[in-house]
Amino acid sequence: VQLQASGGGLVQAGGSLRLSCTASRRTFTMGWFRQAPGKEREFVAAIRWSGGNIYYADSVKGRFTISRDNAKNTVDLQMNSLKPEDTAVYYCAADSNRVIVSAIHDSNSYRYWGQGTLVTVSS
Repeated sequence: VQLQASGGGLVQAGGSLRLSCTASRRTFTMGWFRQAPGKEREFVAAIRWSGGNIYYADSVKGRFTISRDNAKNTVDLQMNSLKPEDTAVYYCAADSNRVIVSAIHDSNSYRYWGQGTLVTVSS
């Protein structure tokens, strides 16, 4: 499975960006991770095939919204009220299997990864 992410860019604090990721074929679990300079990759959000199971990191809850279009094999991340600490390279991730809840935040649970898209939030 190949993942292609897009939508990153430069935005002022308080602004919004929308990231999009297209998979080359259907995957069960799709998500977003991010990695800031000098930090480890961290979980942002994930969504299962049905769209009814959605998970967020506490740091983005209430500001970010993940959604998917199974007909197009896409997953989007709408990011609102962006903060400078949201600055990072954002990676789309996916797995063909149903990632269990206890592992949803673990990057090792996802077999497929996109190339990353840079989001920069200026203060």
